[in-house]
Amino acid sequence: MAHFVLIHGMCHGAWCWYKVVTLLKSAGHRVTPLDLGAAGINPKQIGELDSISDYAQPLMEFMASLPQHEKVILVGHSYGGITISLAMESFPTKVLAAVYLTAFMPNRHSPIATRVAEFFKRVEEPIMDLQLLFEDGSENPPTHAMFGPKIVSAMVYQLSPKEDIELAITLLRQGKWFLKDLSKESLLTKEKFESVDRVYIVCRDDLLIEESLQKWYIENSPAADVKFIDGADHMPMFSKPQELCKCLQEVAEKYN
Repeated sequence: MAHFVLIHGMCHGAWCWYKVVTLLKSAGHRVTPLDLGAAGINPKQIGELDSISDYAQPLMEFMASLPQHEKVILVGHSYGGITISLAMESFPTKVLAAVYLTAFMPNRHSPIATRVAEFFKRVEEPIMDLQLLFEDGSENPPTHAMFGPKIVSAMVYQLSPKEDIELAITLLRQGKWFLKDLSKESLLTKEKFESVDRVYIVCRDDLLIEESLQKWYIENSPAADVKFIDGADHMPMFSKPQELCKCLQEVAEKYN
């Protein structure tokens, strides 16, 4: 059986995986959902995060704590694709495979920030009640983000159960982009990051990171395998948990 490490996206936390954790554990897998810095029930506040390293610290500490012989399957949702990429670079020998779930997927040839920039190029601002803060001035990219209840219901969780929408509205916390850090060259290398196989799961009804953008990520950072989930919004762990778990179990069967 595999050991899955589940990494949430912007503004979310480990709580968003509760259905997937239950399904994967019932299938006999080990599952570790993590709260990153200032996310979920992590005690840090967003103002205490000075760098992407502060945000990713819980994942990096977990990876460092693994025995040398143990390997995990990293699963990154949305912005979590950036976080697992940094973990792949730091701990390539501890990762069986990396799964990008409708996620930002970088490559080693350009700064990670270009993946976020492509997202902003394709959306019309303002997006409903998505709150973007510009601490570096309006002429520069946004520094923070927070989902409001309208965008949660209409664009992020539009196919998810209503009770999960209410859960999200209650638990979401402000997120941070860390674009200055992600604009640096050579954060990812061929020897480390590219030594780990990547699998991309496309959510065809995602209105936030649309299918065309997901395919752009794949074209610009080819994956070893691509899977598709029909009828899945940006939060397939809520809208299509069984289908998502089927995809993850297929990854486990291939790489375990």
